[in-house]
Amino acid sequence: MATLLHIDSSVFPSGASASRAVTDTFRTTWEEQHPEGTVIYRDLSVSPVPHITADAHTAAFADPATHSPEQAAAFAERQQLIEELEQADAVLIGAPMYNYAIPSTLKAWLDHVILMGRTAAAEDSKIKGTPVTVVASRGGSYAPGTPRAGSEYVQNYLSAIFAETLAMELDFIVPELTMAPHNPAMAELVPLFEASRERALDDAAAKAKKLAQRFAA
Repeated sequence: MATLLHIDSSVFPSGASASRAVTDTFRTTWEEQHPEGTVIYRDLSVSPVPHITADAHTAAFADPATHSPEQAAAFAERQQLIEELEQADAVLIGAPMYNYAIPSTLKAWLDHVILMGRTAAAEDSKIKGTPVTVVASRGGSYAPGTPRAGSEYVQNYLSAIFAETLAMELDFIVPELTMAPHNPAMAELVPLFEASRERALDDAAAKAKKLAQRFAA
């Protein structure tokens, strides 16, 4: 059965997080299709991975026999994150927009799993072509044609990472205007937020079901 790697990075818990609501719907649908499958789950807000260090970086390009104790320890943790990604048949990531960009915890995870010659720039990469669904929630709207379209750095950045650098099969689900229910100045946008949320939840269920069918026994 298939393995799903599920990464959440919202600082808010379930029930208060727009991205978690959508990733939960995707994962629930996936598990209904694969009751005997495996889900590898990382909550980067609850258990953040360390920022990459010089030891973790240099160890990746050195003979393991020459590793210092610090390099060996740092690379062992990096290796675990890379192996989880390599084992996944599909990847699900919650990536809310914070201050125009992804959470720093998600950036730290990416810094560990992007490894030139293994996951990136490698013809024999085990993750090449792996489908990855990113739930890119945001408080406002940054869609093409909107006033803040030029400040959309989440989808642009993650497209460069997943589609171009890692050669994965990338798909986005984008719940927008998530601040509307909480910001009085956005009160008139609440109906648009609600419609965006429902579309995102429907998309999550549909995409999870369709993707799961690809791995049906």
